[in-house]
Amino acid sequence: MRYDAEHKQRTRERLLEEAAKAIRAEGPHRIGVAEVMAKAGLTHGGFYAHFASKDDLVAEAIEQTFKEAGARMIRRLGEGQAPAEALRSYIDYYLSPAHRDTRTTGCPLPFLSADAPRLPEAARARFALGGARLTETFAELLKRLDRPEPEATAASALAEMVGAVLLSRAEPDPARSDAFLAYSRASVLRRLGLEDAA
Repeated sequence: MRYDAEHKQRTRERLLEEAAKAIRAEGPHRIGVAEVMAKAGLTHGGFYAHFASKDDLVAEAIEQTFKEAGARMIRRLGEGQAPAEALRSYIDYYLSPAHRDTRTTGCPLPFLSADAPRLPEAARARFALGGARLTETFAELLKRLDRPEPEATAASALAEMVGAVLLSRAEPDPARSDAFLAYSRASVLRRLGLEDAA
């Protein structure tokens, strides 16, 4: 049976969604082609109709994790919110126990950062592009708030936020883990002049 191009595209999207879930759950090095195909309801034999290699799948799945995170970020920022309120809301969520505790829908930067240097070049490029787009979105809000050096400030604030989430996930003591998030949240909000944004 021959399928049309639209069916093939939907199947590819389903595969990328499953691969993105697998990367979040297990990391990019542990992703299994057969497992991803099975979770998408397909046989292993159809893999090469969609991807040139496992490395190709990993690179595109990393891009998918950033697309999904970007869509969630846009929803979280919400239409009609003032820039200060939107940014404060995003920072509050990013540096929360809820974000720390989720691996399936959170930002890809904290859970992929340690693996990124060991990824193939195409996957590293997708990771870097995803991080750059997130930084640009952050910087755009800072520009709307007329903050000085929005690009540098966005990169620095995001680096602190990612680091805080990484450390809080690694810390076995719940109180210390929560403290990493709280200290970083207060620091970022203060630096961005958002302590009173509501």
